[in-house]
Amino acid sequence: MDMDKFKQGIKPGIWGAVIGAAALAIIGFNWGGWVTSSAATELTRTAVLDRLVPICVGQFNADADKAAKLAALKKADSWKQGDYVAKQGWATMPGAKEANSRVADSCATLIAS
Repeated sequence: MDMDKFKQGIKPGIWGAVIGAAALAIIGFNWGGWVTSSAATELTRTAVLDRLVPICVGQFNADADKAAKLAALKKADSWKQGDYVAKQGWATMPGAKEANSRVADSCATLIAS
């Protein structure tokens, strides 16, 4: 192979690789279902909340004094409602030692609405 022909073929080959890599990334992230690490983390957090908040609401519904506690929850400032739910123990999942603040906030929003 002649060195000039080799040099002439290398530039289009490099451009083809660059364009192919860009196309692969665009197709993969837009239509291939690829996600970034941060997007996967957020999807996971949302899925966990979707599973745990109904447990919190169920623990609220099982509380014998739920009517009075609901009134107290509604009287609390919106930014304190999650803390109130956590203190009542509704956001503490079975087997856990303490409440999850994200579960408590979401649960408070759902209960108070």
